[in-house]
Amino acid sequence: MIIYLHGFRSAPASIKAQALQCHMAAKGLAHAFWCEQLPVSPRAAIALIEAQIAHCRHERPGLPPTLVGSSLGGFYATWLAEKHGLAAALVNPAVVAPLSLEAWLGPQTNLYTGERFDFTSRHIEELRALDIAAITRPERYWLLAETGDEVLDYRDAVAKYAGARQTVLAGGDHGFSRWNDYLDALLAFAGLAS
Repeated sequence: MIIYLHGFRSAPASIKAQALQCHMAAKGLAHAFWCEQLPVSPRAAIALIEAQIAHCRHERPGLPPTLVGSSLGGFYATWLAEKHGLAAALVNPAVVAPLSLEAWLGPQTNLYTGERFDFTSRHIEELRALDIAAITRPERYWLLAETGDEVLDYRDAVAKYAGARQTVLAGGDHGFSRWNDYLDALLAFAGLAS
């Protein structure tokens, strides 16, 4: 099972989530993909994801899910991987989310759903509670980053996930422009390759 975690102001309708979902469906793996709209509150988002992790463990004991997190989803995936001992693929992850998202305090609009919401200092505090100073088992992580990310500095992620598998590509953007080139490798990373 892949649990896909979208980023800030994003949604399951995002380009990456849709591409991965369609790719998995074409391979007969539609049942092994989960991506839901994450609440604005980091605390509520984590609760929703942890409920899905528990469901996966109940339905398929011995077959842990793999987390795939983009941007803020990568920040969440890191905390969850550390807490639950899961593998995580991180796509241009928000390494310092409590700091990088402070600039976004106030009214926001979801890029895919059009939903308006307020991003508050309480949300920043919830993010601070999820910050992981250092990962404990680099072998469970795969960093996918592009140096042309216009939103986040890829070097922060390279340093944070030192010792982990790293695919750092020159150029690109925050959306990870070469996403489709890595879908089969993601399935292999999640133990879903045929």
